[in-house]
Amino acid sequence: MNFLAFAAFGIDKAKAERVHWRTSENTLLMLALFGGIFGAYAGRRVFHHKTRKQPFGNRLFNIAVFQTVACGLAIGWWITG
Repeated sequence: MNFLAFAAFGIDKAKAERVHWRTSENTLLMLALFGGIFGAYAGRRVFHHKTRKQPFGNRLFNIAVFQTVACGLAIGWWITG
């Protein structure tokens, strides 16, 4: 999933530079939500894509926080269970 998110950011950046139809922000965010958060952040950094879009950056950060909390709760439940 991380590879898909990373590739989606790269493809969308290439489309943006060529003024083609773009990948929606919701699609990029869904890839991050369903396990591609590291790929999304890497794609943002490598391709310098969506770095100035503050609402997008906030949503991506919220997904990262949600996944961190969910993983922490799952590990805590597993250890104590």
